[in-house]
Amino acid sequence: LHISDIPWNGPIGGATVGFVDGEFVITPTATDMGHSSLDLTVAGTHDNILMVEGEAKEVSEDDMLEALKRAHEAIIEQCKVQIELTQAVGKTEKRKYDHELKDENLKADMNNQLYQKVYEVARQQIANKKLRSELFGKILEDFVAALPADNADLHDLAKRYYKGIMKKACRDLVLNEGVRLDGRKTTEIRPIWSEVNYLPSAHGSAIFTRGETQSLSTVTLGTKLDEQLIDGAMFSGSSKFILHYNFPGFSTGEVKPNRGPGRREVGHGNLAWRALKQVVPADAENPYTIRVVSDILESNGSSSMATVCAGSLALMDAGVQVKAPVSGIAMGMISDSATGRYAILSDILGDEDHLGDMDFKVTGTEKGITACQMDLKVDGLTYEVLKEALEQARQGRQHILQEMKKTIATPNNDLKPHAPRAHTIYIEKDQIGAVIGPGGKVVQEIQKVTGATVVIEETNNKGVVNIFANNQ
Repeated sequence: LHISDIPWNGPIGGATVGFVDGEFVITPTATDMGHSSLDLTVAGTHDNILMVEGEAKEVSEDDMLEALKRAHEAIIEQCKVQIELTQAVGKTEKRKYDHELKDENLKADMNNQLYQKVYEVARQQIANKKLRSELFGKILEDFVAALPADNADLHDLAKRYYKGIMKKACRDLVLNEGVRLDGRKTTEIRPIWSEVNYLPSAHGSAIFTRGETQSLSTVTLGTKLDEQLIDGAMFSGSSKFILHYNFPGFSTGEVKPNRGPGRREVGHGNLAWRALKQVVPADAENPYTIRVVSDILESNGSSSMATVCAGSLALMDAGVQVKAPVSGIAMGMISDSATGRYAILSDILGDEDHLGDMDFKVTGTEKGITACQMDLKVDGLTYEVLKEALEQARQGRQHILQEMKKTIATPNNDLKPHAPRAHTIYIEKDQIGAVIGPGGKVVQEIQKVTGATVVIEETNNKGVVNIFANNQ
């Protein structure tokens, strides 16, 4: 791309950061990652960080910021090399990008007529997403109705320009008055309510609602035979912790068929899985395969973070002895490069995601961060602003955690009466054959008579017999 005539703002680079034995490691090896407390992927240009994604074992905000600095230093070096190579190839003129229909008179006219009307609607601080959208839509509807009916191009241009007017008015409201679309202050979290044991027949369940976003999460405990088999490019094996994220059309008021998960669902589910897996008990302490399913029933701003909160509550309700509860928050930012003004927003709405410059999701326990994901739509984010965003996110996370603790603060001591029971017996290596029997006859008879599931393995020169049954 850099040596082509395609217009773009590159070059860009990417770096992975680990934290091994108290030291930051750039591009860590697979062996390093085996005992790293951080796995962070960062992409950016010579001047700015563009994207961050990663997981951590409860690291501090200061360590996360330092990791981002180290990654960006590596990216700068990569960009320098790309610039040198481009110069060696010879400079290529970039194509001019200018094939869109334009009507500057219409744009100016719309701005003069509609900006103040949009600003006044935004200023009404309407918390209800549907009502707010209707009022914004009415302004455009009235304007388009006055245009010539037979000019489709003009109608399309009006819709495009209106989006720009809405974006500017809503952003100006935040920067001028420190007030958001739904009337909250920049650091304010929407009202939260949650409940556990919401579905009494599930092994664990919870519902978590924050504003107009709601996740119903369930936990199912399975046997060793239910483990997820993984055959990846860099890893082959199995996983005892599975998380599925479902986002039906009705959660945003749409009517559409529910098909397989798209990239958005896979990405959101993966972020929640990374956030929660840091606190799930180690395999040696947990005989179960754990499956969390999050169904999003309503969505207006970060359903992935609602999944983390609901999933954490459901795991505790199921009696899974997690290290600590995990909460998550989505942060946003609105900035003006001309004046240098900016506002960091806690717990962003869907609209604030679209009109803002940053979407920064952070999850963690009281002790530290367990996962994060960030994408930036603006050039330039100083480390001071990033530090402020991380600190504001920490305060927001702690607030959400306290609300969650009012519902359930620690995992239940025992599993639900109807949850499957597990027991492990260790036998000598030479006794494995006797338990299995010729052609598996003995172990099959045990399972047939008792109704239990028996799984026999050999580890560390010992026989490990895992027994799973419907009751103790």
